Order: sequence, then structure tokens, then C-alpha cells
Amino acid sequence: MVKFSKQYEAQLVPEWKDAFVDYGQLKKDLKKIQLLNSNKNSSKQQKSVSFASSFISSLGKINLFSQKRCDHGTIQVHRKLASSISKGDMYETELLEQFVDVEGAGEFFSCLDTQLNKVNQFYRSKEKDFVEKGNSAKKQLDFLIEAKNNLKRKKDASSQDFSDDPSISSQLSSELELTEETGQEQGQYSSTEEQDKSGSEISRSDELERSSRRIKRDESGSRSFSSRVFNCQGKNLTINIPLTTPSRTFSAISSLVWEDVIGHSSRKGNQRGIQINKTNLHHAEKMIRGAFIELYKGLSYLQTYRNLNMLAFVKILKKFDKVTNKEVLPIYLRVVENSYFNTSDMVMRLSDEVEELFVKHFAKDDKRKAMKYLKPNHRKESHAVTFFIGLFTGCFIALLAGYVIMAHLMGLYTKQSPDTVYMETVYPVLSMFSLLFLHIFLYGCNIFTWKKARINYSFILELAPTKELKYREVFLICTASMTAIIGVLFIHLSLAAKGYSSILVQAIPGLLLLSFLLLLFCPLNVVYKPTRYRFLRVIRNIVLSPLYKVVMLDFFMADQLCSQVPLLRNLEYVACYYITGSYKTQDFGYCVRTTHYRDLAYAVSFIPYYWRAMQCARRWFDEGQVTHLVNLGKYVSAMLAAGAKLAYEKEKTTGYLCLVVALSSGATVYQLYWDYVKDWGLLQFDSKNPWLRNELLLRKKFIYYFSMVLNLILRLAWLQTVLHPSFGNVDYRVIGLFLAALEVIRRGQWNFYRLENEHLNNAGKFRAVKQVPLPFHEVDEEE
Repeated sequence: MVKFSKQYEAQLVPEWKDAFVDYGQLKKDLKKIQLLNSNKNSSKQQKSVSFASSFISSLGKINLFSQKRCDHGTIQVHRKLASSISKGDMYETELLEQFVDVEGAGEFFSCLDTQLNKVNQFYRSKEKDFVEKGNSAKKQLDFLIEAKNNLKRKKDASSQDFSDDPSISSQLSSELELTEETGQEQGQYSSTEEQDKSGSEISRSDELERSSRRIKRDESGSRSFSSRVFNCQGKNLTINIPLTTPSRTFSAISSLVWEDVIGHSSRKGNQRGIQINKTNLHHAEKMIRGAFIELYKGLSYLQTYRNLNMLAFVKILKKFDKVTNKEVLPIYLRVVENSYFNTSDMVMRLSDEVEELFVKHFAKDDKRKAMKYLKPNHRKESHAVTFFIGLFTGCFIALLAGYVIMAHLMGLYTKQSPDTVYMETVYPVLSMFSLLFLHIFLYGCNIFTWKKARINYSFILELAPTKELKYREVFLICTASMTAIIGVLFIHLSLAAKGYSSILVQAIPGLLLLSFLLLLFCPLNVVYKPTRYRFLRVIRNIVLSPLYKVVMLDFFMADQLCSQVPLLRNLEYVACYYITGSYKTQDFGYCVRTTHYRDLAYAVSFIPYYWRAMQCARRWFDEGQVTHLVNLGKYVSAMLAAGAKLAYEKEKTTGYLCLVVALSSGATVYQLYWDYVKDWGLLQFDSKNPWLRNELLLRKKFIYYFSMVLNLILRLAWLQTVLHPSFGNVDYRVIGLFLAALEVIRRGQWNFYRLENEHLNNAGKFRAVKQVPLPFHEVDEEE
């Protein structure tokens, strides 16, 4: 059975960790009480044996006396009024005569009172915050319904003024169906095609002349596009659409330019307000729906906070009674049960109200459909997955052994390889798949270690609980894919060994790569479609940086791509080899000789660092923190080092060698500092753990020191560009693959400590409940 302390740590909300009951400290206080009173108890037991007869004779009197003392109580908990209303009532425990002989009890109850007061104060503040968000969301919903009704009435009254806008229903959910993608992202308003329709279709009126479009920062930190003023329910409102997608960004910029160039000549006369169209209301509805989802999620977290803390108080009081043999549980627990965090029902009532509104307006009165998004269920793991992992692992090992033996007999992967055709055809594909699935396998290992260390990785990376991959499923993908790859390449090697050299045989590696690409984009709901499409959306966000708002999963994945530059270069070669038809003529040097290919090789070496640098620039634009610009400098230094290495590979001169050493050394120092201090949170000089940080999840500290040394060694892999190590007859491409695999392993190690630091210190400023921007904002009328 798992101990309560481990269950407690695994279920608490990471961002609110400090606000939970410090169960570990209370257990330490109990152990201290037990140690202080162990000698006294042993001496008392010896005296009780010597006076056994007298004890038995006076048992009735003692029981009667203890009954009276117990009725009087062992402790008294005083309730005091706090200095301010926001803090609520404060509790302080007074120990009675029965605790005179118990050392350390005063310190324990002082800590317990502090925890109870802390819980009540935090619960009160969060409850107030969620009530305000709930009122704001309900108000936004009223504005949206009224705006839709007004649009319908105006369209019916004067259809000529609205000929460009299709009619829409006053029912809130008539134009927008809940989709799986929206449920998975839960509040991220970055849909792929629908949002390409921008807010540039907004009609103009005389009110437009007295207001101006503006790009500003909203409450969530994102830049928003503030539209013109319009009138709704007798109030002047604007619709602010966050600049989270390229279409919205370009629309905002183009609208500003259009307004400056064209001026006000095309605007209509003296109409009051702005004519809101279907597109704007569509975006506004998505934002309000996301706000309701986040609000409901936050209320669920607050209920979990209440339940876990209540259970922690019960558990620690039971332990205290067991250690001291006192009856404290009924007295103190009554106080806890009557305290604010356990008696207030505002969260429950608000949660029911939010659920009712969501079912009515966003799910067409279908409660089951609504709860899929408000309260998604976790998928159950299947034992069949474990069975197939073992099956494919055995098949992979057998096929790999056969492939290696046959390749050795043919003399492949050596400097004196007799089959250049096979090497030039197969090696890039095999290298690419090896690096890819090694990375995926290490990600599965990361999930396993995160789970063992009780790191809430799914919460931090904002993974959908109904669609996220478990570590067994990741291992299944790796073993099944590599079994298929080695199996196909084994067949291809067998055909090559028999002398078959037809175009179809040469095309087998390319067809293998094409089949995996088609499977990745397959629209059918097979082979983990939600995960595949989530991966494609993240890649899209990375490629289009800095046009998309950056979330943690985006820059976490971009960091993975920075470790896969060899994979991208192999992909570039394979694409050139098969698209240009070189596999038909077996002209392997064509792509290398082509100027465009060499230029593209430079771009491929730069582009992962460029994407990451643009993400840093976008985060600085959204959040305004200089740290992101400093981080951007790290990736710029990596780009300069990569460019110097490519130049040195082309022209091996002393000047380029010195440039490589200088730039690579500077970039390595920069990257090591960021790895240790910023990403891992280590090298804290004032820490209680020397050169580490105060809070560590791994018990054995030497693992952290070993990881830092290993990270340093693997960061120095660029030295092979200078030293040109030789390993006998091993082909240089095999050496390159080995060094690339070491970088992937370094990234897998980096992943664990990166999320450990995020879990403990909230380094990336993730939030339990996201600040969802709301579309409608009241403004003062400008005369």
C-alpha cells in the first residue's frame, strides 16, 4: 500500500504546493515528540510493573478520574479575529495540564495552527478570485447573447446593410460545435483554419472616427487587437482578440496600415456603434467558452485542495494520538471541520452554476457531451500493450542481430565498404530513424522517471488527460516502428546481397520513409491520431515562430529539435536524393555538388536554433521579461558556432579552425550556464545542498553531480570537428551517428531535470488556471 504522504504529494497542485498543509514538517515534529518522550515512557513502564498490584486495585478510581479529565478536554482551540477581513479568523491552541509531561507538543500545535490559518487564508483568497472570474464570465456571456440577438434583429430590419454577413441564430451554440481539438487544448485559441478569418471584416461607422485601433497587452500577457467601440445593453464595448495566431497578427497590422493610408474617407456617416459580424462573435464565443472551461477546472482544483488538506489534518491528528496516547482528534478535528475552508459552499454552488451554463449554451443541453470537456476522464492502461511491447522487442532484437551479421559479412559500415550504392541509399534513412526513435524511447523513459519522482509532467506540459501517451504506449510505438524498419531494411539488404539493383529495390528506403510520413498525416482515427495531430500542431507553431503565442510544450519541443540537427540534415539529403531522381542514376554526389543543396545545409543547421530564438523573442514581446532576450542570445551563439563548423568542413583552413574553437567555446560556456542555473536550477551557492538547490526529488545527491559532469562531457562533442578521431576501419558516418546519439541522450537527461525544476520552482511561470483573455471590455465614451 502506498503511503499517504506519497499520495498526497502526487495529487497536490504544483503551483499551490506551498499553500497546502506541510505534512512532511508535521511528521518531523511528531518524530521529535516520539524521540523526546521515549526515555520517559520506558521508565514509566518499569515503575508500572513494580506497582502492578496497587494499580489493579485502584483501576476503578483511575478510570473515573481519567473520565473526568477527558471530559474537561486535553486542549482548547481559541478563535481570534484577524487584523483584516481578507485573512479571516485565526486559530490558536492552548495545551491543558495533560500535556505537561509531553515535550514538543507545544511546537507541534503551533505548527498545526499555522497550517490551518494558512489553508483558510489561501482558500478564502482563491475563492474570492474565482467568484470574480465567474461573475465576469457570466457577464461576458450576457454580452455575447445580446450581441447575437442585436445582430439578428438588425439583419432582419435592414438586410441591405448586412448583405455581406450570413444570418446567424440567437442560440449560442448554433454556429459552433465542440470539437475534440478544442477540448484537448482547453482554452488555447489557436485553431488551424477557422481563425484564418480575421476581424478585418468589421464594418465602420461614425463611432470609428472617435476611436482608434490599438494593439495592447491583455491580462493574460498576450498582445490583443482592440476593435472599435460598439453599443450593447446601453454600454460602450470593444472586442479584443488576442494576437495568438498569424492571421490575427497580420490582420491587426494590415488594419493599422490600411487606416493610416486610406484614412477615414471610406467610413459611413452618422451611425451609432459598430456593426459586429459573425466572425468576431465566433472568436468571442470561443474565448468565453475557454474561460468557462478554465474556471471550472480551477474550481475543481480548489475542491481538491479542500479535500486533500482535510485528509491531511485527519491523518496527522491520528498519528499524534497514536504517539502520545491522547484524545486530541475529536477536539481539533471539530475545529477544522467548522473552519472556513471546509464550511464555505460558494465553490460548490459556483461550480454547479458554471456546469449548468456550459451545458445549456455550449453543448446544446447535452450534459454528457459537456462533461467530456469540463471533466475529462483518464484513459485506462491495457495489459495488451505490455504484451505487444515484449513481442516487438523480441522481434526487433532478432532482426537487428540478423541485419548486423549480414552487414558485417558484406563489409558494410567500414571505410573499405565495397557496396557504396547500398551505403549511400540506406545509411541516411537508417540514421534518421535511429535518432528519431532513440529520442522517443528516451521520452518514454522520461515519463517513467517523472512518474516515479511524482513530477506532474502532464499538468506542466498541458497534456490532455484523455489523449496523453503513457510510457508503455511510447515504448510500444518505438518497438513496433523499429521492428518494421529493421524488417524492411533486412529485406532490402538481402536483395542487395543477391545482386538485385533495380530502381524499385533502390526506392525501398524512400518508400519506407514516405509510408511513415503518410501515417503521420493520416486523417483516420488510427495509431494515436490525437497525439499525431497534437504533434503536428506543435511543429506548426514552431515553424511559424514568432507568429504564434508560445506555451511550454512549444518551446520544450523546439529544444528537442535543437538536438536533432543531424536528423534534419539526413532528411534534407534523402529528400534531395529521391526528389531529384538521383536514386535512378545512382549519382550520389549530385546533391552534394549542387549549390542550392549546400546553401540549404547551412539553413538546416541554423533553423532549429532560429525557431527557438524567435520563440524567445515572442515571449519577450508578450511578457516583457529581459530574461527571454538573454536566452535568445544563447541560441544566436549556437547559430554562429554551427555556421563556423559548416564553413570549416567546407574549407579546412587555420583561420576557420580558430573561429570554430572560439565560437564553439563561447557557445558551450553560455549553454552550460543556462543548463545548470536557469533550466535545472542548480549551482545555488546559498543552498543547503552544496552546489545544488534546496529542494531535490532524488534522494541520492551524487546523481546530480554525475549528471552535471556528464552534461559537460556531452556538450563538448563539437571537439570531434577539430580532433577528427579515428576508430580503426569504422566509417566516419557511423562515428557521426554515434556522436549524434550522444547528443540525443544528453537531451533526454536534460528533460528530466528541466521538468523537475519546473515542478519544484515554477521556473517557466506555468499556472494551475490560465488567465483566459475575455473579448468584451467596457470603455468610456469619447466625445
